[in-house]
This record gives sequence, C-alpha cells and structure tokens, in this order.
Amino acid sequence: MAITKQRRQELVALYGEIISKSDGFVLTEFNRLPTGKLNDLRAKLRPIGGKFVITKNTLFTIALKNAGWPVPEDLLKGPVAVAYGIGNFPAIAKEALGFIKDNSEQAKVKGGLMVASILRANEVEMISSLPPLEDLRAQLAGLIVSPASTLLGVVDAATGQVVNVLHAYIEDHGGESAA
Repeated sequence: MAITKQRRQELVALYGEIISKSDGFVLTEFNRLPTGKLNDLRAKLRPIGGKFVITKNTLFTIALKNAGWPVPEDLLKGPVAVAYGIGNFPAIAKEALGFIKDNSEQAKVKGGLMVASILRANEVEMISSLPPLEDLRAQLAGLIVSPASTLLGVVDAATGQVVNVLHAYIEDHGGESAA
C-alpha cells in the first residue's frame, strides 16, 4: 500500500528523532509475528527505556544517512523492525535477544548499529552480555577511587609515622623541647 509524500516525510523525521536519541539498534527480521507477541516485547523493553518499531527500510535508510550513521543495506532488506533504547544499549540488546530466542521461528536478529558501527548478529549478542550501565559506572568509579584511596592511606601512614617519631623523641628527652 503506497503512502503519501507527507507521511514519508513524517516517518523520516520520526526515524531521525529516534536515531538522534539512541545509542544503538538491534535490527531484527520478523516473519508473521503476532501483534500480541510484538506487544509483549514492547512491554519488556519499556521499563529499561527501550522501544520496538517496525520500520520502512527505504525511509529508515534516508534517516540514517541524514544523521551520518552507517547504512547496513544488506541488513535492511525484507521485513525489518528495530529495538532501540536511550543510554542502555546492552540491556536493550539482551532483552531483545532473549525474546527472539523464545520466538526463533518467527523472528531473528539480523545485526545492529551502534554509534558509527555496523554490527553483525554475533556482535549484538556479545554486547548483550555486557553488565548494565549502572554496574559499569560503579566499576569505573571504583577504578578511579581506588588509586586515590591507596594514596590517601600511604599519606596517612607517613603522617602517622612522623607523629610517632616526634612523640618518641619528646619522650626520650624527658618531655623537653629541643629548642
């Protein structure tokens, strides 16, 4: 069914907005996936800030080009839908892959896009195994704080040693000042 020029422009604008906010996409192929199951996936993605949208390939390609993203033309053939999120691509990929594994007869991962890279299906799977963004931030903060706390411990120990030496000196000299 043909769509109007105005509707095409609206879809390109919508896709452009999605692309500008997202840090990655899981490109999927679906084959007669019932609406109920699509809604189940959407419901699973919603709490983690994700969405699942069936795209018009030619219009999605235009939006990708407009945004300066790479265009995986080989992955944008046939019925394509994208799972995407804002700021937590590994969690989105994990949820989408889990759903697709449960519905492998009706859907499969074709690949993905992340920032400026085209991803193959196995690379999307590797990304989905990364820890959640909050855990990565905590690990990074730990790496940054650890050297600082070690340095603080060394300085504190050195200061304590100086105080101990001064205290011993004062005791050895009968509490008299050396001056």
